[in-house]
Amino acid sequence: MEAAIHCLGLSKRFGAVVALENLDLEVPVGSIFGLLGPNGAGKTTLTRLLTGLMRPTAGQATVAGQDISQGSLALHQHIGALDQHPQFYNWMRGRELLTFVGELFGLRGPALRARVDEMLAATGLTGAAHRRIGGYSGGMRQRLGLAQALINRPAVLFLDEPVSALDPEGRHDLLHTIAGLRGSATVLMSTHILADVERVCDHVAIINKGRLIVSSTVEALQQRYAQPVFLLEPASGQDGATAACVADFQHQPWCQDVAIEHGTIRVNAHDALAASREMLPLVAAHGLQLQRFERGRPSVEDIFLRLVAQQPDPEALR
Repeated sequence: MEAAIHCLGLSKRFGAVVALENLDLEVPVGSIFGLLGPNGAGKTTLTRLLTGLMRPTAGQATVAGQDISQGSLALHQHIGALDQHPQFYNWMRGRELLTFVGELFGLRGPALRARVDEMLAATGLTGAAHRRIGGYSGGMRQRLGLAQALINRPAVLFLDEPVSALDPEGRHDLLHTIAGLRGSATVLMSTHILADVERVCDHVAIINKGRLIVSSTVEALQQRYAQPVFLLEPASGQDGATAACVADFQHQPWCQDVAIEHGTIRVNAHDALAASREMLPLVAAHGLQLQRFERGRPSVEDIFLRLVAQQPDPEALR
């Protein structure tokens, strides 16, 4: 599959500090690509390299066919970017800012006005278009940031924690907007909200300590690292039976671990066959009535925590 972003041996050092080391990565054209990693993993460094804000220490990369090391205007004509904490001229009004950014990309006249109107509507800011940005809430500023990042119809869009400042409704709306870009633009989204990755991303890369751990489609990642997970939702008012059942599960040889999450018993099993055969008889023996029983798949969060915990310290490998 054609790559919108291609990295080969990309590295960045700050003196003795290795921020990114020998990273090979391909982001397919038209995909919504989630970039995951703990704080300090190298996500921001990678984004700054790919947007031309930093020069690599070693390696090479192209974005939308443009070499990032050249720092050319051609690269910036093909990309859009939203920082985690976008900064604006607070004295400007929302429409004024988008008009200003559009003019920087060469838009003029009716085409510019139509594009500004389109972006205001897409990000839910039409009603606030004539208000000064200094009076915008954090969520409104984030939506304005997305609007300005899209004004030039970029081939590749970089989003750094795009929904971190939004309330649940705003997050839902913005993720819907991002999902609607699938196929028309390539989106590289750095985030720590792993549930959002499952919701909108079709590909994901996990980096830690400056190194790539895994890059895959979300579906293939869940299949590759699948671990038997069983979900049991007790009917209400059975706290005693639920606690007794959980305690019994913990002593079974097929049980790796068990926990109660939001009223649902979650069981990770070593042996799926034995667990599926013996679990329900144990439930019945404790008189526990279930509203739901199903075998689930590992979440992106489960896989992320597992892979990061397993990664060796790179200093020990040198």
